[in-house]
Amino acid sequence: MSTDPAALLAGAEAPAVLLEAARQGLARYLDRCGDDAPWLANHLADPGFAGDFARVWGGSPFVVDSCIARPGLFRDLVDSGDLDHAYGEAGHRQRLAVALADAASEADLQRVLRRFRQREMVRILWRDFTRRAATLDTTTDMTRLAEACIQGAIDQLHPALCAELGTPIGKHSGREQGLVVLGMGKMGAFELNVSSDIDLIFAFPEAGETVGGRRQQSNQEFFTKLGQKLIQALDNKTVDGFVFRVDMRLRPYGQSGALVLNFDALEDYYHTQGRDWERYAMIKARVVAGGRDAGQRLMAILRPFTYRKYIDFSAIQSLRDMKAMINREVQRLGTAADIKKGAGGIREVEFIAQAFQLIRGGKDARFQNPELRAILALLDAEGLLPAGASDELWRAYVLLRDTEHALQGHRDQQTQLLPEAEGHRAVIAAVLGYPDWAVFAADLDGHRARVRRIFADIVSEPVEGRGESAELQLARGLWLASDEPAMASDLVALGYGAADGLAGELMALRHGRAVRAMEASVRNRLDTFMPLLIVACAERPDGAETLTRTLPLVQGILRRSAYLVLLIENPEALRQLARLCGESLWIAEQISRYPALLDELLDPRTLYTPADKASIAQDLRQQLLRVPSDDLEGQMEALRYFRRAQGLRVAACEVTGALPLMKASDNLTWLAEAILDHVLALAWEWMVARHGRPGRAPDGPEPGLLVVGYGKLGGIELGHGSDLDLVFIHNADPNLASDGDKAIDNATFFMRLGQRMIHILTTQTVSGALYEVDMRLRPNGNSGMLVTAIGAFEKYQRDNAWTWEHQALARARPVAGDRAMADRFDAIRRQVLCRAREPAALRGEVLEMREKMRAHLGSKGGAGQFNIKHDAGGIVDIEFIVQYLALAHASRHPALVAYTDNMRMLDAIRASGLLAEDIVGQLQAAYIFFRSLVHRRVLQNKASTLAADSAVWGEAAEHSARVRGIWEGVFAEG
Repeated sequence: MSTDPAALLAGAEAPAVLLEAARQGLARYLDRCGDDAPWLANHLADPGFAGDFARVWGGSPFVVDSCIARPGLFRDLVDSGDLDHAYGEAGHRQRLAVALADAASEADLQRVLRRFRQREMVRILWRDFTRRAATLDTTTDMTRLAEACIQGAIDQLHPALCAELGTPIGKHSGREQGLVVLGMGKMGAFELNVSSDIDLIFAFPEAGETVGGRRQQSNQEFFTKLGQKLIQALDNKTVDGFVFRVDMRLRPYGQSGALVLNFDALEDYYHTQGRDWERYAMIKARVVAGGRDAGQRLMAILRPFTYRKYIDFSAIQSLRDMKAMINREVQRLGTAADIKKGAGGIREVEFIAQAFQLIRGGKDARFQNPELRAILALLDAEGLLPAGASDELWRAYVLLRDTEHALQGHRDQQTQLLPEAEGHRAVIAAVLGYPDWAVFAADLDGHRARVRRIFADIVSEPVEGRGESAELQLARGLWLASDEPAMASDLVALGYGAADGLAGELMALRHGRAVRAMEASVRNRLDTFMPLLIVACAERPDGAETLTRTLPLVQGILRRSAYLVLLIENPEALRQLARLCGESLWIAEQISRYPALLDELLDPRTLYTPADKASIAQDLRQQLLRVPSDDLEGQMEALRYFRRAQGLRVAACEVTGALPLMKASDNLTWLAEAILDHVLALAWEWMVARHGRPGRAPDGPEPGLLVVGYGKLGGIELGHGSDLDLVFIHNADPNLASDGDKAIDNATFFMRLGQRMIHILTTQTVSGALYEVDMRLRPNGNSGMLVTAIGAFEKYQRDNAWTWEHQALARARPVAGDRAMADRFDAIRRQVLCRAREPAALRGEVLEMREKMRAHLGSKGGAGQFNIKHDAGGIVDIEFIVQYLALAHASRHPALVAYTDNMRMLDAIRASGLLAEDIVGQLQAAYIFFRSLVHRRVLQNKASTLAADSAVWGEAAEHSARVRGIWEGVFAEG
């Protein structure tokens, strides 16, 4: 059988440059391992294997050298079938555990680790160069190889060190302590390249001392020695080479810091001294070895440092600073050909993803993912990059990483520099599947140019000075003016009226204690932002009032300057802020109280697009999927933000005319229903987890809770800031109990369920309460049961309820909970409301209740004031007319109580012939006018009482007079 390399590779289909290099490598191999010639000839007779062989052996002298240095290695890989198959998650660990079974010393450990790594590197490069493994398969394989080596070394070293120094015990817990290894950078993201170093941070849970050893030492000393031994096991270069180069410079204080710290020390460092670049590094941090449970506790401790709770656009400036530093280093070293750090390289793709992760990760847990591909897909799904940009970035990243693997796999060298030698260039191009270097370089340059363009669009510096409008230049001088008269003069030049008072407000802000105490970097952000704000408000017709309304927001975010950066970086958001604050004082105050709402200004398409009922519910589900179901505090915060964000959208649509009154109320009502549905689910899960499910009778219904909305919620007429009038009803057998370990009777179960719902709804958190809740309309009011059995509710309504309670029932409807019970409630409601009533008694009771309300709630200012809701001829009069006619005539006209909202009830009154069409039209026109007026006044933070000098006084008086006249006709004797 021939041993001529040319003859053995005669059937190989591969680029000539690789084929020639493979022949040379094969000749060297056969000189050393000639006994393998027959076996090798048999395999190389397969053209497919021969082609793969030529690609790998021709593209990687490292593979050739490894196979020559370790006779039998290549044969073992081929015969085992490992070259053709992925290992799976535990494959490396299992194989290494077998190899380490006989390792009795640190020298044995180092030898086994190095030989294991050498074998697996040949396997990984074979699969990468032959494209059996995709790019991410290669990086995942490398990462799992590193994890297995780290864990295998710890498993050998920790017990040996315990035998010498004793077992480390926690001072507070009294439990044995273990080393936790965080993988940073590519290690943490399953993105290790084929000749990567590994960035690690060592930690242990608690301070304490060792016990049981020959001499006692602190846990700090123990784990420092363990860390040193682990590094030696991996990093030392012996006759067998090395395993992984270990880089510990990302630990606190870098090379001058302790090699290992306990959790408390790490938390203190990151929360008091952590820098922006360390936040970027922490994005990819992951527990890669050691105690996993303890590691997850550590990650939870570190997460608030990495991800701010608010939208954090300060990450953009940090990114600029880091990239500028890298650019200076690239220029200094002349490494523009570096595909990692150079323009349009790997680092820029990673920076784009990481910037958005830091910006949004605190509010959206989906961004707390170390894996680049997942983040780019998320950016695309959320529309945070231009159409197609995520795909462009990913395609560029894959080519860049494949190129990196070809460069590093050539001689197992950690390099990202494109070669200059023609021969080496030809090999790299061939490994990557290109006909020659020119074609490859053109393709690579095109991808890098696209990355560079996208990166520049995201991190481009805000322009100051050059190309600025004259107004902005004037505003910069205005903000920095030395005295108030000069500032007032510049304000007038910008078109502001009432300049003296406004100048005083600006001067007070600039010289206030909070601004004087600012760090220089934060003060620079304020000095950049204020001129932009001044110009944006000047463009409004009511500029002075708009700017005055925004200044409390500026005061509120001085200590959270990331919000200033958000507005600096997003001119569109700043324009929307000025627009909405100019239109509505209520909106201005909402944003001032809850600056996180600024995020809603980033996309006008969603801000001014009304949502329908289904999309509100779907959006809420999507938002809450991002919060762990067992994190009640996180769920409560997410609910509060969602309610305020959706309320802001409704208000924005109202003030800009995109949403009329009735639709605005619909949206606010749908929002409350979606939230109540989720609050019920949260409370139910919480109760079932503690007490089990409520007991069910053999032939009884599935126990459940029904939430009934009364008042504005029931009437689909919620406004901004409306309370929720609720009644809770259950259908469970009170004689049965729940089936959990801590069983309670059904009545107690549902009472606590109701209490839990109210807690979730009304608890004041940093984001305020979700809703104010009024439960006084339940049977027997405040003295009644919090949650009423459906039978008891029916009996109360039939036998004991007052007329005013039946008026309230006319506006009641199920809004969340058990569907079967909702049907039963509707039947009870119809039956009660359609009961025949004695006309005179009904009229008397309705009038008596109305007089009490008017005396208690109406205006006291006489003829010069009109309370839109409670005075004669106002909203409540219209509601009482509707409710009176419904109760008086529903026994003959059931359609009167088919709906709960006043407009459709008035339609039914007209259809039943109880009032003439023109009379109903007047009532409906008045009702819409008054409710629209109340909504507008709420959005300007004005009370519901009109003064005689109001611009709408005359129109309101006309509507009120008509309503009073209709009232007299409806309630006339006989």
